[in-house]
Amino acid sequence: MDVMDTARPLDGAGLSAFLRSLPAKPLLLGLGEARHFVGELGELRNELFRHLVEHEGYRSFTIESDCLRGLLVDDYITTGADTLAEVMERGFSHDFGASPANRDLVAWMRAYNEEHEEKLRFSGFDGPLEYWAESPRQALTALHALLDGPLPGLATLDALLGPDERWSNEATAMDPAQSIGRSDEAQRLRLIADDLVALLDTQAPRMSVEDRERAELYGRTAVGLLRYHHWLADDSPVRWGRLSALRDAMMAANLRAVAERGPAMVFAHNLHLQREKSLMRFGEQTLEWWGAGAITAARLGDRYAFLASAFGTAGEDVPPPDTVEGVLSTLPWDRAIIDSRRLAGAVAGPAPRVSQDFAYFPLDPGHLGTIDGIVFLKRATPQR
Repeated sequence: MDVMDTARPLDGAGLSAFLRSLPAKPLLLGLGEARHFVGELGELRNELFRHLVEHEGYRSFTIESDCLRGLLVDDYITTGADTLAEVMERGFSHDFGASPANRDLVAWMRAYNEEHEEKLRFSGFDGPLEYWAESPRQALTALHALLDGPLPGLATLDALLGPDERWSNEATAMDPAQSIGRSDEAQRLRLIADDLVALLDTQAPRMSVEDRERAELYGRTAVGLLRYHHWLADDSPVRWGRLSALRDAMMAANLRAVAERGPAMVFAHNLHLQREKSLMRFGEQTLEWWGAGAITAARLGDRYAFLASAFGTAGEDVPPPDTVEGVLSTLPWDRAIIDSRRLAGAVAGPAPRVSQDFAYFPLDPGHLGTIDGIVFLKRATPQR
């Protein structure tokens, strides 16, 4: 089989043809990033999402960004609350609000909603965390405000939470002794969060759909943050593996909620969306954990599809010809979509690519059989 037989040029028609080749229409279509902050990939993503909305019935977009901040963006595109500049500044984590492609996407979604009765929805599906984590205050107090009945008072929550700076101390990432995640106050808050989530289940019938969705998000986030802080305070060798797994489990829980709305595009790093275990060098350790995509695929089966991105020449980094990216660079198109399972049978023993860009994660040749497709850009320009 020739490599050309596994690929087609990537535009809206090419994406639709690829979707028709899958065993089922995906509820969640994941587009992975081989590297964050690549402008060409963001622009292509926007083009593909517009096609999915206009021709494939997709109505939701979710990104690897803080799920609570994402509510500000969703409010903007659905109601016009705040301004575009404000939501780009406050509605994203990880500096993603500075991305021109993300700004263009949010502006287009708002313009679409102004002209259509059936609204597009936006969400972040990451937790309010990176290596360290935010305070659970916002999630706990917002959940508390949506519930009725005998509840712990806000003064009790405030006393247990204390200053937010104790929680959002970035030094806890490398120094477990600075974390308060296993303090008496944190343990009591974990019990309270568990009780509030259980109470939410008993009160769900009286809530509007919007209030119930938000309450469930706040509950997931509060419980997830308190678990994460608990393990930030751990000083054993399993600490970072457990933290990585907890983060992706939070992502997967948010993706399940996104799937309940109907077909959605998911945009995040390949490591978070792939079906295989994620591996990453971290200091002297190699971390290994099941990512959000693997967890989601285990639950959704073929209603989850994953398109991994890969680049040919990225900046000054040129792939050797015997790597997967080197082989794909021989295709005649600047942008292509490849059936990766067929590609696995068309290339004999490709070598792993070793990139000079530490932020670029090359395709693992051993994973081709578990990827639905590859979105390949012959040239890419990392922005940072």
